[in-house]
Amino acid sequence: MPQTLTKGTPERAKTDKNLHIERQNADQAIAEQKAAVEADANRTLHEARERADAVLHAARDKADDKLDIVLPVGEVRAVIQQERQLEDRAVKQERAAADEALQQEREQNARDLLALLPIERKITDQSLSTERVHADDAVEHRDDVLAMVSHDLRDLLGAISSSTALVLRTAAPGPAGDTTRMGTEQIQRYTARMRRLIDDLTDVTRIDAGKLSVRLSPGNLAPLISEAVIALRGAATAKELILDLPHCDEPIPAMFDGDRILQVLNNLIANAIKFTPAGGRIRVECEHTSNLAKISVTDNGPGIPTELLETVFERFAQGTDPGRRGLGLGLYISRNLIEAQHGKIWAESTPGQGTTVSFTLPLMSNLN
Repeated sequence: MPQTLTKGTPERAKTDKNLHIERQNADQAIAEQKAAVEADANRTLHEARERADAVLHAARDKADDKLDIVLPVGEVRAVIQQERQLEDRAVKQERAAADEALQQEREQNARDLLALLPIERKITDQSLSTERVHADDAVEHRDDVLAMVSHDLRDLLGAISSSTALVLRTAAPGPAGDTTRMGTEQIQRYTARMRRLIDDLTDVTRIDAGKLSVRLSPGNLAPLISEAVIALRGAATAKELILDLPHCDEPIPAMFDGDRILQVLNNLIANAIKFTPAGGRIRVECEHTSNLAKISVTDNGPGIPTELLETVFERFAQGTDPGRRGLGLGLYISRNLIEAQHGKIWAESTPGQGTTVSFTLPLMSNLN
């Protein structure tokens, strides 16, 4: 039986993770700052006490020198020494009491801070939750509007496709008919591109809402790969490109959503066709190990700078060639579709030599 999987909301998961990390960093920074302030205060207090003790000892030594002149050593000196010991003891007790009071004040401040942080964070969480509710309402309204508009646009595009098909069938023979057929086929290509654009926008809204679904069922990946290559070979030939699919006849048993895998393959091959100059070559390869199937699309186009290899999978990421930019949704949608099927997708490139985009899927016996 087909299985339906729904991918979570990646942006919110990322936000929650970043918020958690920021709070941990804030807690650590507060603790480090508190320890530094206390250490600085302790050092300042210790230095002040040492200076006070030094002044007191100097004053006492000076007083003793004077007493040696006017008083004989004996009972008077013993009484003075005893009084000083009592004073020192009193100072020590006062300092201990002051240290205890300071420690209690610090502990109380720490407790107050610990009590305040959860309150402030609770308020932040409540505000975030409220904002998300409002955002959800806005997104739901947007999705409703997009669904209605998409439905109407698909109906119109369907009517255009039917009309152009009729024109193709009834076009007159000869040069006049050839001109009609060329124009009609161009309209069909534009119609197909508009339909893909609508589908991409719809998929993005589903990803944002955490409602991107795939229906997994057992099957053979190899025929899908051949189907995608055959479907786009005409577009490659029209651009004077060679589209190869060597050695992909062996069955590749896996659990996957066939329509979604075709969508990913179409995106990857169409991207390669778009960015490979005339006379280039595109190679689609498939292989599998004991637990993974790997499909790669390689071109010999201009390549992607190393620092952009991860960025190209982000939403609305654009290519480096301003003349060949689209909405930048294909690779973003492809990553979400592959990850929803327990797979992985990535890009490798050498600028000036070409790009390889690969994805893997677990084989059927390894999907538990």
